[in-house]
Amino acid sequence: MARELLSALCLVAVLEGLFLFLTPEGWKRTAERLYALPAAHLRIVGAGIAAAGLLSLWLARG
Repeated sequence: MARELLSALCLVAVLEGLFLFLTPEGWKRTAERLYALPAAHLRIVGAGIAAAGLLSLWLARG
């Protein structure tokens, strides 16, 4: 289980690194927009993304 979790975290790092490498200006614009949003809105978006990720994982591991 710990090995799978570590693998998943490494994959997240690879994907984030690819986004920064391929579109640094797009990433900056997105970060600026996120910074302007209220914290409550970010929490709702974060919860939605986490829920979608869990659902996707559940379906993939089915």
